[in-house]
Amino acid sequence: MNHNFKNLDIWKLSRELVKEIYLTTKNFPSDEKFGLISQIRRCVVSIPSNIAEGCGRDTDKQFVYFLDIAIGSSCELESHLYLAFDLSYIQQSDLDYYTNKINQIRRMTMSFQKKYK
Repeated sequence: MNHNFKNLDIWKLSRELVKEIYLTTKNFPSDEKFGLISQIRRCVVSIPSNIAEGCGRDTDKQFVYFLDIAIGSSCELESHLYLAFDLSYIQQSDLDYYTNKINQIRRMTMSFQKKYK
């Protein structure tokens, strides 16, 4: 297998998303540091990390497995962002922006994954 993850658009887009989410969560209440902020940051980092890790694996089956984890993390991230919206930590426009970007990354990842199943 051994794709170069740095050449993959899904990795590049998910990396951009990490930066944006980190900047957004800086504005959350400090009492969420070990709660929602931590959860959101862990799952957003998981997306490009698992894409990269999958690229380093030897088989298509292993690669698909790590792409599955990235897809799952994108769903978890989306769920956490809805909670952040419900708690008024982000605005509707932020939620819409992030859910659109997450869905774009998820669709691209699933499409890419189909090539190796």
